[in-house]
Amino acid sequence: MKSLLIISTLLIAACGSSLAAEKPNVLFIPIDDLNHWVGHLGRNKQTKTPNLDRLAKMGVTFTNAHCAAPICNPSRTALLSGIRPSTTGIYDNGVHFSKGAGVSAAGSLVMQFKNAGYDTLGMGKLWHGGLGFPEQWTATNKESVERGKLDDRSIGGIQFGIITGGDECVPDTATADWAVAELGKKHDKPFFLVPGFHKPHMPWNVPQKYYDMHPLAEIELPPIKADDLADMPDAGVKMARKSGDHARVLASGRWKEAVQGYLAAISYLDAQVGRVVDALEKSAYKDNTIICLWGDHGWSLGEKEHWRKFALWEETTRAPLIWVVPGVTKAGGVCTKPVDFMSIYPTLCDLAGLAKPAHVTGLNIRPLLADPKAEWTAPALTTHGINNHAVRTDRWRYIRYADGGEELYDHSNDEYEWTNLAAKPEHAALKAELAKYFPTTNVPELKGKGGDSEEGAATDEEKAKRKAKRQAAKQ
Repeated sequence: MKSLLIISTLLIAACGSSLAAEKPNVLFIPIDDLNHWVGHLGRNKQTKTPNLDRLAKMGVTFTNAHCAAPICNPSRTALLSGIRPSTTGIYDNGVHFSKGAGVSAAGSLVMQFKNAGYDTLGMGKLWHGGLGFPEQWTATNKESVERGKLDDRSIGGIQFGIITGGDECVPDTATADWAVAELGKKHDKPFFLVPGFHKPHMPWNVPQKYYDMHPLAEIELPPIKADDLADMPDAGVKMARKSGDHARVLASGRWKEAVQGYLAAISYLDAQVGRVVDALEKSAYKDNTIICLWGDHGWSLGEKEHWRKFALWEETTRAPLIWVVPGVTKAGGVCTKPVDFMSIYPTLCDLAGLAKPAHVTGLNIRPLLADPKAEWTAPALTTHGINNHAVRTDRWRYIRYADGGEELYDHSNDEYEWTNLAAKPEHAALKAELAKYFPTTNVPELKGKGGDSEEGAATDEEKAKRKAKRQAAKQ
């Protein structure tokens, strides 16, 4: 009897040790150009995102989360390399991310998981222009192309339209299909699974049913103030009006149509995320998979006479961040503390039991995952171009431009940032305190063509592949 008891004890201990050593899977969901127009974030009452809202209720949602840079390439490079734009020199889309100081495949977030024995599986967009360094991946899947006849309704550079056909005509559907299939397979190793969604990046070309979810007659424009730019420094005004999009949209008389297009693209994206979450919930991996969903930056639709990203205000920096971590997060968690996406790399390393590389900046937010109300004093930091920075606390946004221009907004009573308080003497001490969080390193900008072109940050090989895709789609 004593021998049996000893054997049983050893077996239980061995099983416990095995379970403790089991590595969590990771479902890593990047979304392109999704601002905080998500139902549970409450910014826009017209948006319809039942699946994103459902995912938020499964874990912890961060309602004050901000990008490291309000442009695809520097935002993603910073998040995935662990190094801020002010150190890499990647400030725009015109220079390939691999040219950034300190940026390498070996130092990337994905490579840490591959080196730890994970199968790293990707499809869609992760780094700017695609999945990034090939050596990061165990396996990847080829992207689909847009199909179907298009009723193009674009207003200049604000591109949107209705595709004749179903969801299968939009490339992100194939990405969701692939992720669903992977979650249905037997995996002998832990996986780091990346369905990288493009929508709601322009063009907002989605089927009619998603436009029908947002009837044009019911569309409401974003809250605006007529003289919003009057109290802003020249640098801010130039950012607001640089693209000229707002003037063209106003002249067209079709502002509501553009808002409808963005909302429709968000609803389409939400449906694809829902399919992936459903597949995980039905899979054998449900109870041992970390979910991290993030948008790479915000997006403006006419606020401050501005469209797109490319600025340092709330609309352009704030984006969704949702975590579901078995054994750490509790369902229905809401964290209002300010965080930025530099936190994702170190936090995932901690949660998976991986060593954080020495080059990685950013703070581990595991304490906030366990307790969304835990003490947290660090602000979020966003950079747009060399030596232009914004600090966001739970109450304040302080922007300082390279030429010394300043903006200060009090979110306790000015959520749309209509009143710039930077010139008021009583806020001098506050500004000085917030300025301590600005980077002390501001390396020169790397040379490139710039702009918002996906081609701008692509290698010659990637450009050739995209050209072939477009030609194939026309046939």
